[in-house]
Amino acid sequence: MTRRSGTPKRQRGSIDELPSGAFRVRVHAGRDPLTGRRHDLTEVVPAGPRAAAEAEKVRTRLLNQVDERRNPRTRATMNQLLDRYLTVLDVEETTRRTYVGYIDKRIRPALGPLPAGRIDGETLDAFYAELRRCRDGCDGRGPKINHRTEQQHKCDERCTSHVCKPLSASTIRQIHWILSGAFERAVRWHWIAVSPVGAAQPPAPPRPNPSPPSAADAASILTEAWKDPAWGTFLWVAMTTGARRGELCALRRADVDLDGAVLVVDESIHGRRARGLTSKDTKSHQQRRIALDEATVAILREHIALQNKTAKQLGVKVAKDAYLFSLDPDCSTPLVPDSVSQRYDRLAARLDLTTTLHNLRHYNATELISAGVDLRTVAGRLGHGGGGTTTLRVYAAWVTEADQRAASTIASKLPKRPGVWRNR
Repeated sequence: MTRRSGTPKRQRGSIDELPSGAFRVRVHAGRDPLTGRRHDLTEVVPAGPRAAAEAEKVRTRLLNQVDERRNPRTRATMNQLLDRYLTVLDVEETTRRTYVGYIDKRIRPALGPLPAGRIDGETLDAFYAELRRCRDGCDGRGPKINHRTEQQHKCDERCTSHVCKPLSASTIRQIHWILSGAFERAVRWHWIAVSPVGAAQPPAPPRPNPSPPSAADAASILTEAWKDPAWGTFLWVAMTTGARRGELCALRRADVDLDGAVLVVDESIHGRRARGLTSKDTKSHQQRRIALDEATVAILREHIALQNKTAKQLGVKVAKDAYLFSLDPDCSTPLVPDSVSQRYDRLAARLDLTTTLHNLRHYNATELISAGVDLRTVAGRLGHGGGGTTTLRVYAAWVTEADQRAASTIASKLPKRPGVWRNR
């Protein structure tokens, strides 16, 4: 049916004059995808001589937001968004526990009740600033007490005065990544039009500062570790392969091809003994094969032979899929990554060295690169992607000997300065 000229076109949205003289503008914005209820954009224009004209402008602006889908399509709170995000999040169980801990302890108390569509870059920047001021989110007004229990009690020495401590920059960045993932899903679900995370600025990541042990320190560490052959073998393999601690703990006998001199890394152990250890993919989610040198092959042969001898003496059998490093006679359970790091820290303290187990990866990368091994090969052995960018940026420490060789090479190619070395 053709509309007659002169027939008034139905207007979208409504403008109601309130008893105070103000005007309330309401525009229908669809149905809330979370609750299914009608969702309207509402704004009140204060009373005044031009209030009616301003109300028309507001109605036009709100209609444009609806047409361009720039308006929040839900009144869902951050708590509701985070709950929904966690139900669809596909990550390892250990990662999920970390996310839930940060969400429940840091994000929900500060942002949980706020509408997700009202969060902007300024809100997030203020949130990060508060975390840098006090990790517990206190208001900073007057002295506070950290009570030993939330139940009614009489305070004693266990109830201490609250001292504001900032949250670390790395933890704030992790919280930023969690919020980024949640808001990206909200945009995909059309809950909001634009993620506010891009307008916020988390703390900058620290500059890479690899600090591998020197060759002399590495020799001291191994000499001390060889007092226990199994422990010495573990650290030898860590130094020669550059594998992560979880990957070393997850190695099984079937992963070692001594005849072919190859080590296969395709799993990693995570967790703690109290909560239970879990095995999952490597950090890069890829299997890698690491070539072994003759000395490492010989050491592993002796290590396995010693395990078999001990098992035989105790009357137990070592299975084919037994762990390569284990405290059990039958090698049925892996080492605990945290316990391995703690043992290494005690070893370093006895030698008066400031280093960590992870620094052995730095040592491996630095030694290989300074020896002339190409970057792609080093990255492949360490399990890095990106063509070796991460390897060069993070794990290749400055090597004095290599730097001196580079300086000598450049100088030898240049002509001598006239008259300086004439009589030498």
